[in-house]
Amino acid sequence: MELFDSTKQVLSTVFTNPSPLMYSGTDLLLKPVFLRGFSGSLHLVLLFALFVSWTCKKLKVGASDSEGSKERFNNRRVLWNKLTLFCCLGFSLFNLVLCLLSYFYWYRNGWSAEKLVTLLDLVLRTLGWGAICVYLQTQFFNSCEQKFPFLLRVWWGFYLSISCYCLVIDIVLYKKHESLPIQYSVSDVVSVLTGLFFCYVGFSWRNEGEDTLLLREPLLNGASNGEQSSIKSNGADSVTPFSNAGLFSLLTFSWMGSLIAFGNRKTLDLEDVPQLDSGDSVVGTFPILRNKLEANGGVGSGLTTLKLTTAIFFSVWKEILFTAFLALLYTLASYVGPYLIDTFVQYLGGKRVFNNEGYLLVSTFFFAKLVECLSQRHWFFRLQQVGIRIRAVLIAMIYNKGLTLSCQAKQGRTSGEIINFMTVDAERVGDFSWYMHDPWMVILQVVLALLVLYKNLGLASIATLLGTIIVMLANFPLGRMQEKFQDKLMQSKDKRMKATSEILRNMRILKLQGWEMKFLSKIIELRKTETGWLKKFVYTSAVTSFVFWGAPTFVSVATFGACMLLGIPLESGKILSALATFRILQEPIYNLPDTISMIIQTKVSLDRIASFLRLDDLQSDVVERQPRGSSDTAIEVVGGNFSWDNASSNPTLKDINLEVSHGMRVAVCGTVGSGKSSLLSCILGEVPKISGTVKLCGTKAYVAQSPWIQSGKIEENILFGKEMDRERYDRVLEACSLKKDLEILSFGDQTVIGERGINLSGGQKQRIQIARALYQDADIYLFDDPFSAVDAHTGSHLFKDEFMVLIVEVLMGLLRSKTVIFVTHQVEFLPAADLILVMKDGKITQAGKYGDILNSGTDFMELVGAHKQALSTLDSIEGGPGSEKIGISKENRESSTNGGVDKQDKISQNGESDEVAGPEGQLVQEEEREKGKVGFSVYWKYITTAYGGALVPFILLAQIIFQTLQIGSNYWMAWATPVSKDTKPPVGGSTLILVYVVLAIGSSFCILVRSTLLVTAGYKTATLLFNKMHLCIFRAPMSFFDATPSGRILNRASTDQSAVDLNIPYQVGAFAFSMIQLLGIIVVMSLVAWQVFIVFIPVIAMCLWYQQYYIPSARELSRLVGVCKAPVIQHFAETISGSTTIRSFDQEARFQDTNMKLNDGYSRPKFHVAAAMEWLCFRLDMLSAITFAFSLIFLISIPVGVIDPSIAGLAVTYGLNLNMLQAWVIWNLCNLENKIISVERILQYTSIPSEPPLVIKANRPDRSWPSHGEVDIRDLQVRYAPHMPLVLQGLTCTFPGGMKTGIVGRTGSGKSTLIQTLFRIVEPAAGQIMIDGINISVIGLHDLRSRLSIIPQDPTMFEGTVRNNLDPLEEYTDEQIWEALDKCQLGDEVRKKEGKLDSRVTENGENWSMGQRQLVCLGRVLLKKSKVLVLDEATASVDTATDNLIQQTLRQHFTDCTVITIAHRITSVLDSDMVLLLSHGLIEEYDSPTKLLEDKSSSFSQLVAEYTARANSSF
Repeated sequence: MELFDSTKQVLSTVFTNPSPLMYSGTDLLLKPVFLRGFSGSLHLVLLFALFVSWTCKKLKVGASDSEGSKERFNNRRVLWNKLTLFCCLGFSLFNLVLCLLSYFYWYRNGWSAEKLVTLLDLVLRTLGWGAICVYLQTQFFNSCEQKFPFLLRVWWGFYLSISCYCLVIDIVLYKKHESLPIQYSVSDVVSVLTGLFFCYVGFSWRNEGEDTLLLREPLLNGASNGEQSSIKSNGADSVTPFSNAGLFSLLTFSWMGSLIAFGNRKTLDLEDVPQLDSGDSVVGTFPILRNKLEANGGVGSGLTTLKLTTAIFFSVWKEILFTAFLALLYTLASYVGPYLIDTFVQYLGGKRVFNNEGYLLVSTFFFAKLVECLSQRHWFFRLQQVGIRIRAVLIAMIYNKGLTLSCQAKQGRTSGEIINFMTVDAERVGDFSWYMHDPWMVILQVVLALLVLYKNLGLASIATLLGTIIVMLANFPLGRMQEKFQDKLMQSKDKRMKATSEILRNMRILKLQGWEMKFLSKIIELRKTETGWLKKFVYTSAVTSFVFWGAPTFVSVATFGACMLLGIPLESGKILSALATFRILQEPIYNLPDTISMIIQTKVSLDRIASFLRLDDLQSDVVERQPRGSSDTAIEVVGGNFSWDNASSNPTLKDINLEVSHGMRVAVCGTVGSGKSSLLSCILGEVPKISGTVKLCGTKAYVAQSPWIQSGKIEENILFGKEMDRERYDRVLEACSLKKDLEILSFGDQTVIGERGINLSGGQKQRIQIARALYQDADIYLFDDPFSAVDAHTGSHLFKDEFMVLIVEVLMGLLRSKTVIFVTHQVEFLPAADLILVMKDGKITQAGKYGDILNSGTDFMELVGAHKQALSTLDSIEGGPGSEKIGISKENRESSTNGGVDKQDKISQNGESDEVAGPEGQLVQEEEREKGKVGFSVYWKYITTAYGGALVPFILLAQIIFQTLQIGSNYWMAWATPVSKDTKPPVGGSTLILVYVVLAIGSSFCILVRSTLLVTAGYKTATLLFNKMHLCIFRAPMSFFDATPSGRILNRASTDQSAVDLNIPYQVGAFAFSMIQLLGIIVVMSLVAWQVFIVFIPVIAMCLWYQQYYIPSARELSRLVGVCKAPVIQHFAETISGSTTIRSFDQEARFQDTNMKLNDGYSRPKFHVAAAMEWLCFRLDMLSAITFAFSLIFLISIPVGVIDPSIAGLAVTYGLNLNMLQAWVIWNLCNLENKIISVERILQYTSIPSEPPLVIKANRPDRSWPSHGEVDIRDLQVRYAPHMPLVLQGLTCTFPGGMKTGIVGRTGSGKSTLIQTLFRIVEPAAGQIMIDGINISVIGLHDLRSRLSIIPQDPTMFEGTVRNNLDPLEEYTDEQIWEALDKCQLGDEVRKKEGKLDSRVTENGENWSMGQRQLVCLGRVLLKKSKVLVLDEATASVDTATDNLIQQTLRQHFTDCTVITIAHRITSVLDSDMVLLLSHGLIEEYDSPTKLLEDKSSSFSQLVAEYTARANSSF
């Protein structure tokens, strides 16, 4: 104020005594009015010039900004650029402040022409320098120019000379003792200083800039674009700048600036995001938690939720205490405003205690705001950092547990449930960090509020306390209900996810059988249960929201009512202070339900995680490991009794005694379900031991019966963590016949395998598995019937070579002798063994050499007898085995493995060698993520999904009315109460309270309407999006599932769907509501002093600019979070399914490391998303604090009496909330952009191209079709994708109706592809298939697939009962099902079980053996009774006896059907009517087996000769 008083005196002197110097007509150039006018005109010209320059640049097409050039600016250059920009901005703001102060001062003391010109000059200066800021930021810094634009340099030179001239005039007038307004002098001094700085930057920089460019030029030209980009985006190699940022950089989050700036120039990718600091990385934090748990005794079954929670707390206690201190600071600072409002209103009313009291008040307000802003930003950021650490550590714990779970524990939890612990529960515990301090802060805030109220309203504050307690108590029953609904919701979600993951795993079978829509309805049913709970949950939360939005109103009514009753006088200052306090109190009360439900959800999640971590691990003492070379015995089992199920009285393996010396080859055989695989498992230590000992000496390698292949390159699968030894690698490939397969694949061993080896045939998967084991170079090899899925030709070659390789190694003395135990159903492999174990009912019934046991017992005789029976078929066709034929076979054995190869090579060279594809030729592509802005269409689709968006206007209207009534009630209280005791109140006490209560009830009602409508719309939208996405996924072609890892689909069905169910409706609502609130505040503040708009407009413009600047980086980081989550889930899912293999190779540590790397890859974008958010919020908070300070300065500058103090106080009350609200709006907007990505990802899957229609009404085949079953193939060409080579290259043949056709050929020759085309899993590229004269391509898919039958390669069973495994569509009676079970020899087995047809089948049918599962598949076919039956390597996983049984059943029940068999065992093709031999997608031979065998040169006869030789040498 003193400044104004002195200026006032100076001005009055000037105007009352005009000096001759200023007003004589001669010295016009010295007149201030001329100088200011001239300066203003020049700034106007500058504005025009900048506009023209900008327009020209826009019109210039093709002005390329090379990104590389941006990198040329060295750090020093960037620093000067920033300084220049800040200097321009500062100077613009300085002129604005000067303009406002002058305006207020002259507004009081009258105007003159000179004052108007000066004011105009200041306005133009503000605009001019602001325009230069914008120009520099948008035009210059984004171009590749080295020096500042010519226009700016000229302007700066010119500006400096004018400023100097003005300063000289000031000095001249001062010397002549002429008084000038102080504004002029200050303005001119600042102008000269800035002018000097700009001239230095503009002119002296030029040479330096050119020098640095000359120095750097050769380097730049030398680097190609590729190198440059690699230099540029080495984010992935560098550690986040956070780890070594300075204090200022940490306080202001400036360390994030470089990444946000980079994200503005190019779309961010994962490699641009820096690595986490070791303190935030799971590698650094996991050992800390593990040690804390071990110290607490929280390991294994001793782990309780409490122990887990305390261990988590103590692993991050420093951060938690630091954030608690910040939260305390924030809370104290936030109450400074309400505490001082009364004093401020008194001050505005003219009650001054001392000089400059106004400025002291403003400074206190401003300082409190700064502390509040800094503490809140860092409190939020540090808590999120803690959350990221906790989540990562929990995921690591769950993963490690998943690797060591015992089989029985695993049966109780499906992989879908375990994945949910990781995706949902760990995530939720991490999110809880946000709410960590809320419980004690609520208490602190209530206490502070009561103190402030007690100071203002005395005893009435007790009413506030009671009101608050009542509101909080009202929350508990609601909280209870929410907890219950939440728990049920999670359980039903688990069930749905479990079913979904099982269905996705077996989608091929569902499509082949035509069952996918039935299973979709199953998922929809499960979802209905889930949405039942969801509905209850969201409506309860709507009521909670109503209670809490109404809370402040209820509390204030109670308090003011108490004041009336107690006769405490109400003054506007005290009322406003109370209202501001209620508004702050509102926050903890609002957040209380959230906090309570979050505590509840977190407790539920911690309980679930703890109960999972408590599950039994594999017994570590099952196997005694002995060091290499310490014993002559490789494997020893003494008195072993083992049981998969501890509760069962009947052990799985009984009285096992076994001793295997080093170098022995042991074969294990027996009928289906006799315990062969269990024997291997007990040697591996997988089966719980009841009694006995197992000793193992040396390293082991294991090949499972059903192949487990990791997604990744073939090479990675074979090396399996070992270093590459090229010589050994090639030898292994040769031994496993993989060389030729790799030649066929476009990328050789660099081909990326899809999930579960989806783009490999069964044989290729098995051979890769065998190669993996051989490459490990172990001492003991355990093979669980690996030759099952390998065709006859490759089978013997493999068998021979594997042992050849091992024997060669032994002979060369490179390695100690190898011990091999193999389970097999192929009797012909047995004579090669040193020891044969025959198993029956879990016991070893016979053991010895082939010749010894052949005569000693019946079990082995049965097996061999079955094999001989199969061979006799062969003999009858060949006309008796003759010595000559064996001779041929011996000579031919070489030619068929070598000569045959040459022939195939030629074909493959002609067919496919020209096909060279880039990475896009790979089947599994990188996950697509949308790039750039989330399109408006995504928001629009989301808003209009439910009821066409009809509810939206009503929701907004309810919020607007609520806001109006809220402001109205506060306005009423401020207006209707006196400023001080001496003034008479405008209305009576009862009227005052009555009107307030009416307004309060109105606003509460609006909240109820708003909450209910919002959750209704959200719930409806979630349901519709779910149904649409799932329908599209289930109708997608098989190629979509082959190329899409199920992790991606599951991610959308769980995480993204959860966001749509529970978060996004509130997020959309919060943005709209906070926007309406902000507008309300702006209206109130501008009603009081419209001049505030002068500051508001530039500040809001800057806020929007910051938001636009921040969004590109934040959005891409959020998308990266989504994309980086899928690999974590997928790796986990793969690990769970292959845990036995991983353990058998002792590779747990490597897999745990990979999990940690993937985990950090997910945390990296998450950490930077949090930092970017705080970077933005800090800047927005600062801007709104400045706005608030300006508003206060205006209010204290206005003369007393111009404005009603109580209304001005109301503006301040709202202004206190301004920074919070302004940040909240932008925060909601950004958060909405980040969250809406879930909708975008779901919508992405609602537009998957669909398969052809299931039913075509116009082309429905006859009910009896196909009646004859003739399959006519005409010039059939098939490829898996447009960019891939042809797999079938023009086949033409006819499979006669009612006859059996066998299809043979090497792995990868196109056998399975032909079958897939028959079922239209793959559509032909050209040609057609006719069945009984109908082209299968013109009828509906369901009509086709439901009329054909298939026994697929991998026998599949679903979780559920025996009944719904045989008859999922529920079309048959129990009698028919029993009949089918008896026909496929499973009837007795099922009758033994307690539940009969309703007995339980676990996930993947794990509680049934492989052979039994195959028989169930046979049962399905027997029920269906189709005319066309396809057997796809159907007998690969059963022993010869069961195989004969299946063949017999088929002969018996499918005599008049067309049976198409893809076989590995020659015997299963020999009794076919026709044989089709495929090679590389072409027909090599097609004739009856008899004719083909007569021609000794035919490939088929060579194959049979080889098989016979192998078989005969066995006997």
